[in-house]
Formats: sequence, structure tokens, C-alpha cells
Amino acid sequence: MDARLNFFTSPIAGKALKHFTSAGKALADSTLPASTQELVKIRASQINGCGFCLDMHTKEAAAAGETPLRLNMIAAWREAKVFTDAERAALELTEQGTRIADAAGGVTDEVWADAAKHYDEEQLTALVSLIALINAFNRLNVMVQQPAGDYEVGQFG
Repeated sequence: MDARLNFFTSPIAGKALKHFTSAGKALADSTLPASTQELVKIRASQINGCGFCLDMHTKEAAAAGETPLRLNMIAAWREAKVFTDAERAALELTEQGTRIADAAGGVTDEVWADAAKHYDEEQLTALVSLIALINAFNRLNVMVQQPAGDYEVGQFG
């Protein structure tokens, strides 16, 4: 399977992705826990059906020490006992933020308040930005049908 467009050789894609990657680096350097960041990226990618991002972020999370049990339970986080209350709040915000078109009101006040109990303003800013960014990456990869399975940890620096 080949992608519809080659985002790795396109000059315009290179310019656009440079900015996306810079935004990702700023968020990675935030005080939002790295493990939470990977959980968010994985959950949004599951919802959006982005195999490329799932391949990348599950491998990156595992390399950073995330357990197979937790990785396997992300899609069923509500029933799983392996996530903290803060992680659950981030995952719920991720789901509502990713499925924003499915709910006329977007993210509910209750979900926002729950996230705000666990994260300070800078962390919430990073969390919301991360949800938006991973959704953008997911959409790019899904639209061009970027193949998945060949990602190697650290491949993009």
C-alpha cells in the first residue's frame, strides 16, 4: 500500500510539517506528563483510525516505559483500573475534543472541570493544544492513507 501523496518528499508538506513538528516539540517540553501525552495521542488516533500515528505513538510509549497492559487498555480506559484519575480526565477531554463534531456543545463543562482539577492552566493549555495537534496529524495521515507498521522509535528525531 502506498500513500496517495508523498508527504516526505513534497516541499509544501515539508514546510507545513516543520511547523506542526515545532508545535509538537513545544508541547513535549511542557509540564504535562509525557505518559499522559502519549495516552492522548494514542486515544485520538484510535478514534480517528490513524494507523500511522498508532504505530508511532504506541512504539514511542513502549520505549519510554509504558506497560503493554496500559497500552492495550487505552481504548477501554473507562473500565480499566490501570489509569489515574488525572489520566482519565485527559482521556475524556481527548474523546470529547476529538469527537467535537458529534456533540453540538463540544466539550462539556463537567469534563472541563474534571480536567481542571488535575491540571494547572499551562498543562491544560498543553493538553488542549496536543489534542488539536494530534487530530490534525491524524487527519493528514488518514486522508493520504499513510501506511502503518514500519515506524521505528525516534525515526523523526
